[in-house]
Amino acid sequence: MDCLFCKIAAGQIPARTLYEDDQVFAFHDIAPQAPVHFLVIPKKHVPTLNHLTDEDKALTGHMLHTAQRLAAELGCDEGFRVVMNCNHQGGQTVYHIHMHVLGQRQMHWPPG
Repeated sequence: MDCLFCKIAAGQIPARTLYEDDQVFAFHDIAPQAPVHFLVIPKKHVPTLNHLTDEDKALTGHMLHTAQRLAAELGCDEGFRVVMNCNHQGGQTVYHIHMHVLGQRQMHWPPG
């Protein structure tokens, strides 16, 4: 498979790892948009949110719990943002589901 995030999770491409277990891998974003900006990805390849099935409920819950725990460890006590993009119109550029977690600055909506 020629998936960037699968290769990162498998250790074939280096990343600044934050956390890893048998289900998820978390690492710092290479182009951070906030003082804290990391990604949480499942080790299971799921191309988009539209590809999730009932059997993925526990996995996506584990991803969110991991995001929350790591945000707390990295000092995002005042708040943080979790973003998941889906397909081209939703801004997805890597077709392997992932959560962006951003913190330690005021988040505005819309961005800017």
